[in-house]
Amino acid sequence: MSGPDSKLIKALHLGLEMSQIKDIDLLLEKILTEARRFTNCDAGSIYVKEGDLLKFSYAQNDTMQRRLPVGRKLPYATFTVPISSSSIAGYVSLNGSILNIPDVSCIDPVYPFSFNSRYDEMTGYRTRSMLTVPLKNHRGDVIGVLQLINAMDACGSVVPFTDNNDDIITYFSNAAANAVERAKMTREIILRMNRMAEMRDPKETGPHVNRVASYAVELYEAWAARNGLPQQEIDKNRDVLRMAAMLHDVGKVAISDTILKKPGRFTPEEFETMKQHTVYGADLFSDIYSDFDESAAVVIMNHHERWDGKGYPGHIDPRTRQPLPGFEAEQGGARGKRGEEIPLFGRIVAIADVFDALTSSRCYKDAWDCDEVLDTIKEEAGKQFDPELVEVLLECCLDSFLQIAKLYPDQHASPLAAP
Repeated sequence: MSGPDSKLIKALHLGLEMSQIKDIDLLLEKILTEARRFTNCDAGSIYVKEGDLLKFSYAQNDTMQRRLPVGRKLPYATFTVPISSSSIAGYVSLNGSILNIPDVSCIDPVYPFSFNSRYDEMTGYRTRSMLTVPLKNHRGDVIGVLQLINAMDACGSVVPFTDNNDDIITYFSNAAANAVERAKMTREIILRMNRMAEMRDPKETGPHVNRVASYAVELYEAWAARNGLPQQEIDKNRDVLRMAAMLHDVGKVAISDTILKKPGRFTPEEFETMKQHTVYGADLFSDIYSDFDESAAVVIMNHHERWDGKGYPGHIDPRTRQPLPGFEAEQGGARGKRGEEIPLFGRIVAIADVFDALTSSRCYKDAWDCDEVLDTIKEEAGKQFDPELVEVLLECCLDSFLQIAKLYPDQHASPLAAP
């Protein structure tokens, strides 16, 4: 089947797929990827409404991507624009209708906006055709804007977007908007859980957990590609890993303030109590109702394990707090997990968490220089960290990590001392 009917069926399937993605960042990536595939265009971006502003939240550009080395991702910066008629995205947000511009250099003077060519001037890219679509939820409210750039014909030349698919694009954008609202709600619930931990431990900030989760996803994607995992499995795991990684230290809510907020070093007894945040947190997700519950428990329980077996809490039942049979340590307690006994998600978040801790400034330390951080992580390969994951970080992920640090900065300081 081809033509409008096949496109409608594809749009229906995409609506179902989008409804199953829980993480907002991964959902925006999916929406933009599929919208560009659907309209065969070279580039695009998504704005998400935040109050009276539109936040530039995600971007793709095939032409610019091809200029980068294989495995590198296109960097972009987030920014906001007012919801007003002075910009194309703002105009569409206010108007609530699709806007099809055949050539942005020849915009009809009847419109109150003009094309901002600053990005083109900076990069040498040439924006011509543009299709800007409001993302409307089931109440008809505009919650964001999808902007598609440079439609391509069969020969790869830039052409105007057609009007033939407006009804299907409208259905797709409405399904996308509803999925975005659900994903934003999920993200907010997770951030509220983390804010409970932040009230107890000021280090557990929203930017910190967003960075750790984003680092973890980048590291997982690169590892999965290296090991030949199918894309469908990668996409599914990225979704649950990102949400789970945001909750890696949520168990700290159960630790006493006298320990959690102690300014100096812990005594051995206090450190043993502090270690229990992994067990307390994992116990919150002991009743498995979804892949997310399972992944959250795995990440929380295992992100302080070490490749050499010297981490914690080891082979322990989070419900009973007792060592699992056969894994009792000679000095008491449970034997630490080692090597691939540590689940993959735990090994990934271990690196992501340490990377962020070292590159972030705290009240008791300055941010480390990036080269110093990388040297430390390399030294810990095969000791604290999975050596293959360290290789993946150094070979494939550093540029992405640096970009992520810029996207989620701490308010009091820059989170990364780049070289």
